[in-house]
Amino acid sequence: MLEPNKFLEDLGARLSALIAASPAADLEKNARTLLASGFAKLDLVSREEFDIQAQVLQRTREKLKELEARLDRLENPPDQPV
Repeated sequence: MLEPNKFLEDLGARLSALIAASPAADLEKNARTLLASGFAKLDLVSREEFDIQAQVLQRTREKLKELEARLDRLENPPDQPV
């Protein structure tokens, strides 16, 4: 998925080419504002931020697995010879 800024730049360039000689010069500005507002409401995250959070989640899962194993060993110690 394209980043919102890249998408807006591409769309803006296309709109500029289409309306360069037309009286609708404000259309690009209004479209950019409208799209930026829409993206802001979607609460999107960048790919970099998503990847960082995925790494944090992976480390958290590994730590949880280690803690569960440790708790299991503490609650159920191996049988010791008498």
